[in-house]
This record gives sequence, structure tokens and C-alpha cells, in this order.
Amino acid sequence: MPMLEEEIRRLMADETARLHAAPALAERVVRSSRGRRTRGRIAALATSVAVVAAAPVMYLTVGPASTTDPDPTVSAVPEPTGSTLAPPAIDDTPTPDFGDLGDGKEFGNVKVTYLPERLRWSNWSLDFGERYTTSYNYDGDANGAYCVQIYMFEDAAVQEVDDQIQGYREEGEGEEVTIGDRTGYLVVQWVGEDGMKGTPTLFLRMGDRQRAAIMFSPVYAKEFSGVEAVGDELKKIAEGLTSTL
Repeated sequence: MPMLEEEIRRLMADETARLHAAPALAERVVRSSRGRRTRGRIAALATSVAVVAAAPVMYLTVGPASTTDPDPTVSAVPEPTGSTLAPPAIDDTPTPDFGDLGDGKEFGNVKVTYLPERLRWSNWSLDFGERYTTSYNYDGDANGAYCVQIYMFEDAAVQEVDDQIQGYREEGEGEEVTIGDRTGYLVVQWVGEDGMKGTPTLFLRMGDRQRAAIMFSPVYAKEFSGVEAVGDELKKIAEGLTSTL
């Protein structure tokens, strides 16, 4: 169970970051074929937990020494009638973050030198070591809607991004872009089968050990004059990303 719970915690934390990246993502991802593999893993883990949770409640008790068997016994016995179960333990481990980032222009191993007008750090971040992220909005409210989110992948995690980009290439979605002397891939992610607006994203290669995903929320993207204008702004942010690795 500890390994199972840890895997669920990791997957859900990853999905939490994705949900921050798209306020309506939960509804869109359910209809998106791209998310099926991840959802399948979560569903399988959740099913395992459900099976365990649905089993009859048993106490694991250590019995006293018996007159016929001098060795203590460990036995599973049904819940005594009328007994009261203790409340389940609550995992109050805080979600890892970067703490106070000041203006949010530097986090992890990256510096942000350009942001669209009026955007400020949202006072929100997640830090899972090889994967970390923060976002920007108008009011600096960590609980508010984001406008721009930057998600970083490093070392072993870069393969996840490369595989994702390759999937887009094979499906004929998105386009290759050049950002100065670096390469990138521009695509709209998580578009539902019903044609709902997706999340404009620019994946940027920042060296062998580092990738960035720069995302506009679908709502924020509407403030621009069109797809080309959104792409141009994403490229400006990408141009201003500097690695400190």
C-alpha cells in the first residue's frame, strides 16, 4: 500500500499541475484521446484502492501468549460489533513549492526576462525536483485563474516532453518553430472532441538537460487578436527564458 499510495500521490500531483494549467481541463481531458494513457494509470490505481477500501473492515491484532501455543499470534479478526473505528490518518505532508519567489522571474533553474503586459507572479508554484512550475496572472492571487504558466522538465523528465512532442508530430498536430538558436514546438493541447478551445503551448528545448512548456490559458488567449498573435507572444516569452543549469 505505501508504494501504491505514493504512486497515486505523484500522479495526482502531476494532474494538479495540469489542472492549474487549464481551469476547464478536467472536462476537456475526459474527452481527449491524448490523456487516455495517464487516466488509465490513475484509474487502475484508483480501482486498486477502491477494492482495498471495499473489503470488510479488519483489525490486525497481536494476541497474547496462548497456553497451548507459547508464541504470540498475529491474526486478522472482524471488527467487533458496536466498536468505533478510529478516523483514518490524514496525510498532511505539504505540497512542495518554491516558497516566496518575489517577482517570480526566477525559479528553479530558469530565469524569465519577458512577460506580457500587466502580468505578475501568482504566488503559486510546485516543485517536484525534475519537474517544477509556476504561473502568472493579473492579481497575484494563488487561488485565482492563471494567464501564463511555465512548466520545466529536467534530466530524466525531458523524455516525457520529447515523447509528447513526437506524438504530436505523428498525429500532424502543431508545428516546428525556431527560437533564436533553439528549437521548439508550437501546438494547442487538450482540445476536446467537441471542439472546445484548447491550451496554446510552446515546448522549448533549452539544452540536453532541460525543456520548457509555456502555456496560455484558453481564457487568456482570447485577449489576443488570433492564433498568430498568441504564437508570437509565446515565442517572446520563450526567447526570454534563460537556463541557469
